[in-house]
Amino acid sequence: MDEGNYKRNRWFFGLGTIGRDMQYSMVSMYLMFYLTDILQVPTKTMWYVTGVMIFTRVFDAFNDPFMGVIVDNTRSRWGKFKPWILIGALLTAVFQVLMFTDFKLEGFAFVFVFLIIYLLWEISFTANDIAYWSMLPTLSKDQKQRESIGAIARICANIGLFTMVVGITPVSKMLGELTGSMQKGYFYLAIIVVLIMIFFQLFTLFGVKEDRSYNNKESHTSFRELTAIIGKNDQLLWTVVAMCLFMIGYMTTTSFGQYYFKYVFGDEDMYSIFALILGISQIASLAIFPAVSKHVKRAQLYLYATILVVLGYIVFFFAPNTSMLFIGIAGMLLFVGQAAIQLIMLMFIADSVEYGEWKLKKRNDSVTLSLQPFINKLGSAISTGIVGATVILSGMKGSAGPQDVTEQGLLLFKFAMLVLPMIFIMISFIVYKKKYRIDEVFYQQIIQELESRRN
Repeated sequence: MDEGNYKRNRWFFGLGTIGRDMQYSMVSMYLMFYLTDILQVPTKTMWYVTGVMIFTRVFDAFNDPFMGVIVDNTRSRWGKFKPWILIGALLTAVFQVLMFTDFKLEGFAFVFVFLIIYLLWEISFTANDIAYWSMLPTLSKDQKQRESIGAIARICANIGLFTMVVGITPVSKMLGELTGSMQKGYFYLAIIVVLIMIFFQLFTLFGVKEDRSYNNKESHTSFRELTAIIGKNDQLLWTVVAMCLFMIGYMTTTSFGQYYFKYVFGDEDMYSIFALILGISQIASLAIFPAVSKHVKRAQLYLYATILVVLGYIVFFFAPNTSMLFIGIAGMLLFVGQAAIQLIMLMFIADSVEYGEWKLKKRNDSVTLSLQPFINKLGSAISTGIVGATVILSGMKGSAGPQDVTEQGLLLFKFAMLVLPMIFIMISFIVYKKKYRIDEVFYQQIIQELESRRN
């Protein structure tokens, strides 16, 4: 890739995900809070809604590879990625607004309408998400350039994520006061978020230039080939296992954040301050990653990052619930480490594209990268189940504040938020350590052999 295209792609690809991650975070992290504390859905109905969310996310996760086949087989004058990025963005915007609309329904009618809207939102976001991340391997085959592009994309994703995390409480309250209802506050916030998402997607649609040479050379991929493409790429499979375990832990912890500050810390407004600390920590970690990776191998970086995460969980568990000092330190340790791990694992999946081409004699960017949203959705589904069950069983559902939560409820909450996720993340590292073998030397051998075959 020439230097001009590399520099342009590095920024325009990353900018495209700022609004996407604001949008996704509003649903993945705050939809549950919106249902329990804003709409105040009855407990019995919430059990059904929680089941619907788990089922829908699991279904959509397993649907991702099929969407990857569709993207891989797309042939158009705009390439195979951009049409689906646009279609997915527009449809997702519509269903996001509907998701935060109060239709004044109850019981089964509420659950049924919620299921339809939520399922359509998931499918629409899948089309956009798979097409977006599938572009990454086509932007550069150089590992360091790929890490740099990926780091900028993850920084932009975290800007979107933490803009939502920091802003959702004060902005929703402000909009709620202006409209006279917190439900309307969330509704208008959803409209603002999807407009921001569409704006930033334009940078990717019109600014990114991917390598389309493989688009014409690749043969058509059938759905029957899907199992072989994924199943025979052993390095992709082990990466998926490790990353699923990691994301279950990561998303469980982050999804509990607003509940923690409302029902444990006792000051919901401090959640925005905590989120700002986490956002700065993650962005700083991602910003220095390309420079550090020039001197430290990925395997060592992964080890150091995992140690930071485990230390963060330990500090957080024993931190007093009345002081932000130790909670802030724990958050910095957690999210500096987690940011590095997420980027490393994204690179593992991207490198699996060339590994799959080298081993199976066929390149399938979108099918391979479809495992990225699959991982996020499966992690989100399981974490949603953990969060929903914990909030109900701990007694937080229906409580006014910390004074209504028992010692047993508090212990259950802290175990689900901190101990269980730490166990998942430690097992994730063990899986990687024992099974993943595409290091820097092996990857260069793969690239050289692929170039030799083409020539």
